[in-house]
Amino acid sequence: MTLLREAIGDSLRRARLAQHRTLREVSTSARVSLGYLSEVERGRKEASSELLAAICEALDVPLSRVLWDVSTIMAGADSSVPREPALAEPVADPVAEPVPAEPSATASAQADVDARIGIAEDTRIVIPAPRAEMLVLVKGM
Repeated sequence: MTLLREAIGDSLRRARLAQHRTLREVSTSARVSLGYLSEVERGRKEASSELLAAICEALDVPLSRVLWDVSTIMAGADSSVPREPALAEPVADPVAEPVPAEPSATASAQADVDARIGIAEDTRIVIPAPRAEMLVLVKGM
């Protein structure tokens, strides 16, 4: 099980290393002790929201980007755990496009394929984001 503090630390460390910066440089810029920043990056300490904001500012990375990265890490960790079937009806996805009243020929053909290979109608396929070491962080102007 991945802890939230470990995922946050992992994301911060990858952002720092992608910029080829040292702990000392970031800790000085964020006005955080070197040891404490190291503990946060290793997932040993829980960082407050103020501390996270200061570290993100020092890294020139939006806090929202770090949180998005953390949610991706946590979702990947959760996907390895087998899940119990839902007892309640699935909740409609507010972002999803509305389902047409009558399925199109393409939709019914896809449903036939899904049924043949055993995919439930309400199954969602999640494609994980690329690993951070493959991403390039660019400082905005």
